[in-house]
Parts: sequence; structure tokens; C-alpha cells
Amino acid sequence: MTASATIEHSVSTPYGRVAAVDHAGEEPAFLLMHGYPDDSYVYGNLVPELSPRRVVTFDFLGYGDSERSQTVPMGASQRVDETAAVMDELGIAQAVLVGHDGGGPVAVDYGRKHPDRAAGIALMNCFYGHSDTLTFPDMIQLFSDGPLAGFTDAMLAEPAQGLWLLTHTAAGLGYDTSEDVIANAVLPQFVGGRGRPNAVEAIRAWTARIPADLTAQDEAVAAGELSSVQTPVDVIFGAEDTDLDPGVARHLAQLFPHARLSLVEGARHWVQADRPAEVASLLKG
Repeated sequence: MTASATIEHSVSTPYGRVAAVDHAGEEPAFLLMHGYPDDSYVYGNLVPELSPRRVVTFDFLGYGDSERSQTVPMGASQRVDETAAVMDELGIAQAVLVGHDGGGPVAVDYGRKHPDRAAGIALMNCFYGHSDTLTFPDMIQLFSDGPLAGFTDAMLAEPAQGLWLLTHTAAGLGYDTSEDVIANAVLPQFVGGRGRPNAVEAIRAWTARIPADLTAQDEAVAAGELSSVQTPVDVIFGAEDTDLDPGVARHLAQLFPHARLSLVEGARHWVQADRPAEVASLLKG
């Protein structure tokens, strides 16, 4: 591939096909992982700033341009397995694993499982286990509460109520629903867009795992599995995030023996969309 080549892939995983985009460039690659409830569009501002490095983005199963074959419940290893499939099929020998929001724990767990494939780990406004200041937006808490599934379905079935929920959640994070990252990365997951149906089942499946995943992450921390990670770790947080806040960032940084903490002033939850040039500079070191 030439330095300007961009190739779209449909990657086979044990759970269905996921969409990936490979931007050619210098190795090691950056592998960018999104969280919930959005897709790889959240990295649109960041990708060109990472040139001349190779950059790969992909949509987890059920999100963005990936296959809508997600079922409930989702297995504990599914996201790591999807990541492994992308790494293998695209022939990525090593990558800096970049995880935002729910993608952060995936980056950590893939890096722990495959340390020889991780050139670095970068964690952006995410979490790993419980911490003193960790909170989730109201909408994420609602989706992760199984007994309230019927209530959530009824709310989403009424367009005005669903829009209110999204508007309320965006405002809590400091965003307006007209802003690019909300309008083009979050809203389509609920109402469909860009020629794809909604991703509500995928959102349900991933967020339903939050309680169990947090417990498993706490156990990994207690067992010293993160303190033994030798891969360099960058913790890059938008300082204005009120849920995954600087306290969560400091908690994350102290879990690893080789971590660098950077708080980006003026950036909110989607730090890579708010301050792409600054984030790229930090990622490239």
C-alpha cells in the first residue's frame, strides 16, 4: 500500500463480520477502538493528525458499518476476540492499542493477552474497574439495568422520548446534539443512519456487561495483573468530562508501572474529537 492508500475490510470474527478501515503508513500501527454508544466515526478528526503512521479503525459487532448479528448476552471475551480478528486479518504485527470509553478495557485486556502484539496502550476517557470518582451517564446506567429493559424499550419506541434521553445525556457530557460527534457517531446508533439500521441491540448487549466486567476488572487489578504490564501506557483524558473524570484518569495511571498521564484542558468526553492535534501529538510521543 502507498502512504495515501485507504482500504475498507469486512473482517470475519467468531460472532459476525466487522467493518475495518486501514489507512496505510509507517509501523507500528495505531488500532483505534470505540466505546458505547458510538462507532469509529469518533476518530474521524484524529486519523489525519496521526499521519504518517498507519491507522486502523473498526466498528465493533453491531455498531457502525459492522454486521447487525449481535445477540444478548455478550460473552466476556467477545470484544477482545473481535480485536484479535482485526489484528490477524489485516496483518498487523504490532499496534498501539487506543481505547476510548468502553474500548479502553478492551485495549488493556488484549494487551495483557497478547503483549507481543502491543507496541503501546493508550486509554482515553475510559475506566478499568471501580474507582472513587467513576460514574456513568444516566442513559448508560439505564441500559445496563436489566430489570428496566421494558421501560427503556418503551422510551426508545417513542421518538420524542428517545430524543429527550439522548439530548439529556449529551448535555450532561457538555455536548449539544447538533455537534458532529453526537449527530454522526451517537445518534445513528439509536435511529439508524448512513444506510445502516440502529444498533440498539448491540448497545444493550455491551452495556449489560458493565457490572460483571467491572467486577472482573477489579479482580484483575487485585491479582496484580496490571501492575505486571510492561507495555508503555498513555492515559489521555479530556479534563472536562464529568463522569470519566480526572480522578478516574489518575486511578488508571497508577494501575500500571509505566504510565504517563495527560489531562487535556478544554476537552470533554470525546477528547480525540475535541482536541485531535493535541491527542495525536501525545500518541506519537
